[in-house]
Amino acid sequence: MKRFFELMLSIVGLILTAPILLVLVPAIRLTSSGPALFRQERVGKNRKPFICYKLRTMAEGTKEAGTHEVSAASVTGIGRILRKTKMDEIPQLWNVIRGEMSLVGPRPCLPGQQELIEARDKRGVFDVLPGITGLGQVRGIDMSVPERLAECDAEYVREQSLSLDLRLLCDTVLGAGREDRVQST
Repeated sequence: MKRFFELMLSIVGLILTAPILLVLVPAIRLTSSGPALFRQERVGKNRKPFICYKLRTMAEGTKEAGTHEVSAASVTGIGRILRKTKMDEIPQLWNVIRGEMSLVGPRPCLPGQQELIEARDKRGVFDVLPGITGLGQVRGIDMSVPERLAECDAEYVREQSLSLDLRLLCDTVLGAGREDRVQST
């Protein structure tokens, strides 16, 4: 039932956001060099790697690392707006349609984030699909605190339900949590 619900919501979401994407893609391209769509390998269910899609919010050539390890100066002008409004996540609806992600679940990490991977592995977090939003994101816990995030992710895995997912989706749409932290220097 969750899969059907998320599939329908993602298809409708992509259709409804298509006009927004038609404005954002050229805006990203006009304000910074590089592609508008950002592709990055992430760790998915059962630790299986997949390509995650987002709208690009950082300057081309920014090092591939966790957002908390990247300088705030790397974020483009339009990228700040996209991150604050979470519109950079819209292309991940495609990942949901493909069955690589869920609307709600633990946020997917990078393959190099070994401390977080190990902490999640111990707690069974990789038993579920990663999500566009999740309990950790709504609570404002980012990947810079791996043990705390893994504990929160495990709480989601234990307590997941359609009602919890709906609440987390509503909280996200209403602005709960914050964009991923970047270094201030």
